[in-house]
Amino acid sequence: MSQDSPVAAATRRGFLQSAGALAGAPLLVGHADAETAHAPAVALAAPPVALVLRVNGQAHALQVEPRTTLLDALRDHLGLTGTKKGCDRGQCGACTVIVDGRRINACLSLALAHAGDAIITIEGIGQPGNLHPLQAAFVAEDAFQCGYCTPGQVCSGVALMEEARRGDCSAVTPDVRRQGKAMLTDAEIRERMSGNLCRCGAYANIVAAVQAVHEGNATAHDASNTTQTEA
Repeated sequence: MSQDSPVAAATRRGFLQSAGALAGAPLLVGHADAETAHAPAVALAAPPVALVLRVNGQAHALQVEPRTTLLDALRDHLGLTGTKKGCDRGQCGACTVIVDGRRINACLSLALAHAGDAIITIEGIGQPGNLHPLQAAFVAEDAFQCGYCTPGQVCSGVALMEEARRGDCSAVTPDVRRQGKAMLTDAEIRERMSGNLCRCGAYANIVAAVQAVHEGNATAHDASNTTQTEA
């Protein structure tokens, strides 16, 4: 074989470089295919669905995307921005509203799940010049600072007092067998309000505000039957 032959001109280093490139090529292609296979699918918006929400005594006909939460329907579709979006994960309670007499986190519930339900937001509890007793107590007891959590705190407090009137128990109720109106001690109020967080730390004043209304026999009105309208 002559020295000019391509085979003779090949070196051991060149051979190893070529072999390594060829061996790695399938691996690279396979890796790219795997990434493509595991890439998240693009979520396509579903067509809007007709929905009627009864909020603060008024019926509202809406067209909402099926994944719309009750919180977003209230804020973005009805303009009821008193209900706040905090964590958006059901942990802070800023979005608390009252549905059929019971408090819920609006960020964790789909709007479509509440068609026909009686929904009460902070706008339906009281208005400037016509405050609910608990709202007035929050002012008197200095139970808020930045105020962002206050709408949820007030909604929760209103529902809490109705729960106590019904005799509903909590985790700290001494005797769950006892029938009738529950006694709202400070411990009971703290436990029952524990789902509403206040980053400013006004907890002692919030408890005092709820206790002031409870001890003054100023029972919160039945939120499920309110006829007040939103601002």
